[in-house]
Amino acid sequence: MGAKYFGEEFPSNNFVLSSTDERRFTKHIHDNVHGNIYLDPLSLKFVDTEQFQRLRDLKQLGLSYMVYPGAVHSRFEHSLGVYWLASEAINRLKNYQGLELDIDRFDTQTVKIAGLLHDIGHGPFSHMFEREFLPRVLHGLKWSHEEMSLKMIDYVVDEHSIDIDSESLKKVKELIIASENGASKTFKEKLFLYDIVANGRNGIDVDKFDYIVRDSRACGLGCNFQFQSTFYSVVSFELGGNNLTMSPFQAIELMFVDAITKANDVLHISSYIDEPAQYWKLDDTILKTIETSSCQDLKESRDLVLRIRRRDLYQFCNEFAVPKENLVHFKKVTPQDIVCSQNSRHPTLHEEDIAVSNVRIDLTRGRNNPLESISFFKDYDSSEKFTIKDDLVSHLLPTSYQDMIVRVYSKKPHLVEAVSEAFENFQLKSYGMKTQVHATPEKKKRKQLRYNSTGDDNSHLGTERVYMPLIPEKHNAFYL
Repeated sequence: MGAKYFGEEFPSNNFVLSSTDERRFTKHIHDNVHGNIYLDPLSLKFVDTEQFQRLRDLKQLGLSYMVYPGAVHSRFEHSLGVYWLASEAINRLKNYQGLELDIDRFDTQTVKIAGLLHDIGHGPFSHMFEREFLPRVLHGLKWSHEEMSLKMIDYVVDEHSIDIDSESLKKVKELIIASENGASKTFKEKLFLYDIVANGRNGIDVDKFDYIVRDSRACGLGCNFQFQSTFYSVVSFELGGNNLTMSPFQAIELMFVDAITKANDVLHISSYIDEPAQYWKLDDTILKTIETSSCQDLKESRDLVLRIRRRDLYQFCNEFAVPKENLVHFKKVTPQDIVCSQNSRHPTLHEEDIAVSNVRIDLTRGRNNPLESISFFKDYDSSEKFTIKDDLVSHLLPTSYQDMIVRVYSKKPHLVEAVSEAFENFQLKSYGMKTQVHATPEKKKRKQLRYNSTGDDNSHLGTERVYMPLIPEKHNAFYL
């Protein structure tokens, strides 16, 4: 099976194009995950724009490459991968149920373009920009990369005079935003099309099919998920994660957010978010812009970036898992919460001394079980669908489908013990117990003793500095 353009089938990855005419209308790209990918003419018009090429400078996993050296792949190859998987999915449906579902070339083309352009609205370092930076500098603003993708698509079509009709353009944008609550679906007779690229019902879509395999490979992790089987039979599978996160990664991300937040007023980063004509110029090179600038106003940001380069990171104090019964009414923990719980016997803490990371972990549907939104059939010929009841599900699967991990860091080495104790007090006051994962590492305590003996608040610049290990003892990686 291969991709199709206006009803003409192109061979799949295992075949070679034989027709000179077909070669003339397609572009062949080799992908290290999916093999040969063939781009149709309309898709090429989008790919061959500076706005789409910008995705080469957006890392797929944000700052994860600071922990996983191989995680340097970009949104560019991910977008091509989703395009190809969307093509494979819609063509398989057309081959086996095309008449029954009334799938036409309009459906095929719009699904493919939606897969190609679904991430064109991402900002620097992907989700970090959207979830951490913008909420800090633009309080109360509701902004999503999906919404920016829609604006970018309109801009690219106008800027490059791409010949795509208004109905197709409308459908492409609806398919991209389909996972959002309240997203419109004007083509209600073919609702199944909205599940291919951005599945809002259960989170199972070709976007995840690509990044689960691609991200796992880039990070050197094993991956047993075989997306190919979903194209041939109905199966249940456990969803993996988008971002891999652990203590050093969180410290790097928090420091980076601090750095670009401090640089925001000078570089006017946040002013780009509403205007596609400026926004498309914003990418991961913002880090180099800060590092190479001689502007005195950016000195604090440059110093933070230099610390990241030298892995002189914020010191991990501890973490705890929010009790399941408190998840419904959970409110993000802030540095102020920790400061208000400090012990008077320690040095006075200030909000700027503390960094807090609230990490939500779920299977795409919050506290809900995604299996509840998946329909199954008894066999290939069956037309009666059903859902899996709880008593038929393995008891090895989780009873809760969401976790919230709160991690706390000290920005100054000599305050580790004070922050750790304040964090413990906060847990006792808020939940009546300490649910932290492990005690403050001994290396951190020794580091504090060195400070106490020297009184040097700039100990992070000295030769005796202790580096945080890549994977701290007794600390596991979490999957988001």
